[in-house]
Amino acid sequence: QVQLVESGGGLVQPGGSLRLSCAASGGSSNDYSIGWFRQAPGKEREGIACISSHDGATYYAPSVRGRFTLSRDYTKNTASLQMDGLKAEDPAVYYCAAGPPRLLSLQPNYYDKWGQGIQVSVSS
Repeated sequence: QVQLVESGGGLVQPGGSLRLSCAASGGSSNDYSIGWFRQAPGKEREGIACISSHDGATYYAPSVRGRFTLSRDYTKNTASLQMDGLKAEDPAVYYCAAGPPRLLSLQPNYYDKWGQGIQVSVSS
């Protein structure tokens, strides 16, 4: 079974950048698609980016489109979320998740393997 571990979170100033990484073990990169989600205190989990294992297609939520970039390294079995132009509304716990191959969705219910989450904070 696939296991996921996020890294790269932390504190950054508004307008700054962070790069989150999701390392997968126990499966082949081609066997699952990846989604990134975030959850702020008192709010529902929000899907923000996803990438299909089929053709590498990506899709982003309007809240992050143009600022965040999701990519995968299939040889290293990792997925990276480059976050630029971080704003005051971006702080949350960020999760990566694995779903069926060919999936391209921001709906958390479609994903069945989740990492433990990592904190991203934005403050001056």
